[in-house]
Amino acid sequence: MTDRYAVIGNPIGHTKSPLIHGLFAEATHQDIAYEAIEAPREGFAQTVRAFIASGAKGINITAPFKLEAFAMADERSERATLAGAANALRFESGRIVAENFDGVGLLRDIEVNLNMPLAGKRVLMLGAGGAARGALLPFLAARPAEMVIANRDVAKARTLVSQVKASVPLSARGYADLEAMGSFDLVVNATSASLTGELPPVAPGVFSPQGTAYELAYGKRLTPFLRLARNAGVLGVADGVGMLVEQAAEAFAWWRGVRPDTRPVIDRLTVPLE
Repeated sequence: MTDRYAVIGNPIGHTKSPLIHGLFAEATHQDIAYEAIEAPREGFAQTVRAFIASGAKGINITAPFKLEAFAMADERSERATLAGAANALRFESGRIVAENFDGVGLLRDIEVNLNMPLAGKRVLMLGAGGAARGALLPFLAARPAEMVIANRDVAKARTLVSQVKASVPLSARGYADLEAMGSFDLVVNATSASLTGELPPVAPGVFSPQGTAYELAYGKRLTPFLRLARNAGVLGVADGVGMLVEQAAEAFAWWRGVRPDTRPVIDRLTVPLE
């Protein structure tokens, strides 16, 4: 019997998840059906319950339902708990298990696909929202030399920093503090600024020309953030398509017990930045 999965969001028309998981299933010979479901803004839980009743095995969750997905779970991973959000659910024996693979997918794209291990590197994360929260534990586990969380609301960044026990230097800063801190090997834009064509208020001096600038948004070519980095002399710029595929592969492996090869899918979805 074909196992059913889905991605649930609102809106959902832009999603690449059915294509990604369809390619994964074909490559790994898994008998699954994967669909996109647009839930009403006030009807996420009801949509999930109905999908479970139809025999579903799991779902991915995208905006704006990641907090609700976390809240309705019976069991939550440490990563999901720190993020306060879930991007994947698994249904087993009447229980709902929540996970968050966003940070794991981001780290794998950077360390494996972009060939930039974070150990010993200075890392700057712009933003202290859900995306940054999801990435924090995997990034710290990679043992950077230093990690800085910068946010317009410094108190929000400080709250996030206070919620983890870090074995590496970890601090919260305002954007105005960054210029005096020198350059970073990796700068990640985890803000929503690029979704509206805006630029986080960050000085060009935070970028190391030998480092990497990573934009979580994908398919938007050279965003204002990536353009700032490129103008600052950074050769290594990337958007979030690799993260998208890698987090999907983590969820697929969690559900099916086999991890697909991500490179062919990333290559298929990659849009030239220029």
